[in-house]
Amino acid sequence: MNAGGEPGGSSVPDDVWEQFLRDSVDGVADAPKEPSARARVVAERLRDQPAGEEGWRTYTPPRPRRRKGWYLLGLLAAVALFIVALDPWRMIGSPDGDGRSEPPLAQESERPTEAPPVEPARLATLDEPFKGSPAARWANGTAGITVPEARATGWMSRTQVAQALRKTRDFLAASNLDPAVLRGERPATAIALINPHQRDVKDYLSAAFRTPTEDDDPLLLFSRFEPSQVRPVGDVIKTRGRMTFREGKDGALQVTTDVTYVYPVVRAEAGSDEVVRTIVRREVVLNWDDPSKIITERGTFSLVSYKVDMTNAGCDRLTGYFAPEFGADRAATDTTGGTAVDPYDRRTSIAAGTGGQDDECRTATRS
Repeated sequence: MNAGGEPGGSSVPDDVWEQFLRDSVDGVADAPKEPSARARVVAERLRDQPAGEEGWRTYTPPRPRRRKGWYLLGLLAAVALFIVALDPWRMIGSPDGDGRSEPPLAQESERPTEAPPVEPARLATLDEPFKGSPAARWANGTAGITVPEARATGWMSRTQVAQALRKTRDFLAASNLDPAVLRGERPATAIALINPHQRDVKDYLSAAFRTPTEDDDPLLLFSRFEPSQVRPVGDVIKTRGRMTFREGKDGALQVTTDVTYVYPVVRAEAGSDEVVRTIVRREVVLNWDDPSKIITERGTFSLVSYKVDMTNAGCDRLTGYFAPEFGADRAATDTTGGTAVDPYDRRTSIAAGTGGQDDECRTATRS
């Protein structure tokens, strides 16, 4: 199971995928060709500089004292209904604890036009690791990834598109939410969903886990922490993002994913209680190819491009694992340089937001 309560992978009925693997000879002039990742990998490493955060308080409505007399109970009930009608979330309670309650955000259906509002600095805790962060109102796990309604596209029927979208979400979960992968294990379930006939991707995967480099870094696609250094706080990962799709080259179903993941962690040492967050935004584009035109395997997709922005993940530390900084680390390191960036701002794509400074360690305005 992934951190959001969704299974890390799903199987597609054979009778559906038999249509996926329909005869590649009849009516096709050219033999299937090997796919290639047609866009360069873009890796943006951001240096985090959280400062003086304080925790959100929780609000619990006071319990009325028990009284005798049905008239008083009726009056209290009427007042409660009136308050709920004016502000229902106030009665439910919320993370900000200042007497006001904030509802959870609706799923992201399109690119936002504004950045999330700046919250008062509040310290994250083991019990509430998302305090003081816009992610406190985000959904958990795969619930924060909007899956669009399917329609027939390219060579796929509506049913096949719906299955491909679910499998795409499964890949995102297996890459970024699977507890075993987050502990540094090899993301076997996620890799099994990638077309094994993509030679450039196959070479990348082989090199990335053996000897990470700037170009061959497992963090370009997968979220991993070194368990001897840090451990997750709880089992919740906050997410916000969406998937879109269109007809791609050679009639493929091309799916574009744009998701931000927020990971709260502490040092691995027993008794550690300083909570910091690593924030990772990924844009992954993939093709569900027509097997009559592209060499592929049942239930796999071809990677087109993958880009990542990482905040408090260890700028220029090519270890194959995120390396978040804690208070003592920041005190010993100059974290004031570089362009300032808001890791929660999803108004532009990663490519548009880089400013052409792909190798710069930037400073996060909040975490």
